[in-house]
Amino acid sequence: MAHAVTLITGDGVGPDLAAAAQQCIDATGVKIDWDIQEAGVDVMARTGTPLPDSVLASVRRTRCALKAPITTPVGTGFRSINVHLRQELGLFACIRPCKYYPGVRTLYDKANIDLVVFRENTEDLYAGIEFEKGNEKTAGLIAHINALAEGKKITTGGDETGITIKPISVTSTEKIVKAAFDYAREYKRKRVTSVHKANIMKYTDGLFLEVSREVAKQYPDIEFEDRIVDNMCMQLVQKPELYDVLVMPNLYGDILSDLCAGLVGGLGVAPGANIGPDGAVFEATHGSAPKYKGQNKVNPAAVILSGMLMLRHLKEFDAADRLERAAAAVIAEGKSVTYDMKADRNDPTAVGTREMTDAICEKIRACR
Repeated sequence: MAHAVTLITGDGVGPDLAAAAQQCIDATGVKIDWDIQEAGVDVMARTGTPLPDSVLASVRRTRCALKAPITTPVGTGFRSINVHLRQELGLFACIRPCKYYPGVRTLYDKANIDLVVFRENTEDLYAGIEFEKGNEKTAGLIAHINALAEGKKITTGGDETGITIKPISVTSTEKIVKAAFDYAREYKRKRVTSVHKANIMKYTDGLFLEVSREVAKQYPDIEFEDRIVDNMCMQLVQKPELYDVLVMPNLYGDILSDLCAGLVGGLGVAPGANIGPDGAVFEATHGSAPKYKGQNKVNPAAVILSGMLMLRHLKEFDAADRLERAAAAVIAEGKSVTYDMKADRNDPTAVGTREMTDAICEKIRACR
């Protein structure tokens, strides 16, 4: 019986990467009924929206999507499609494995890094509760805050101050921390580390830490510890091999997941998953690189490895393992890889997106 999956092709290099992932997943022999949907800048130019209703409808129907990169404008334009998808579909957990694959260029190739970051997706500063400077609501909010501030005043005034509100709830914190512990238990991980800034933000991050500790009591078979976020950054740079599963609020998760990806070679080998009770969206964590659109140049590994995570979600564990082994083998050989995975980025033996994808597919078929 075929699995129904929405394939969101994205923009920039997205369509090329979507095709690469689709090709590798099909090569495993798992039967997928693909529903191909478009989203992003190109769609917006035609329809007036970067995320047509048909995309959301498809994901609600299939409950599983593989998404290629989509451009998010900086400073202006529409808000992040990724954030909108997470909020609309209730995808409360962002899961970012950061694993070193031999052959990838990194300063940490001897560290045996295999981390998983659990990022709460729906709250924190990314909840989108913002007030623009000069807005009368902002001025009123500042006046209210100053009335409650016990001597800690916002002195710049409504005309010069923008405000973002940071909500952290017991319910959402319980969900993400339980998800991290459940993952640790299922995949035989030893430790979960809660990351926070509870020493300063005592009623938001303090709540996150308090709930983390309470949830940890339900999992006596898993070690638990906590780290303040700035110290966690230092610890990861100094001794990343000591850490296993990390769980944290939205903003810290965004930052630390990129830091962890940097430890293992960058976003080009960093897959991602967004999971909720009613569905899941799998995606590479890098951007859409519009300057490389249509050039058959970019590294497809992150999207292909996101497909591996999708196969695990669909309980196709053997196919997922074969796909990961195939990608790892091609990377380790270092022959049929894109320019960014060569020791010298100007190496003339570098291959294109399609050629690297073909090499991975050959390895998959050899393992069947």
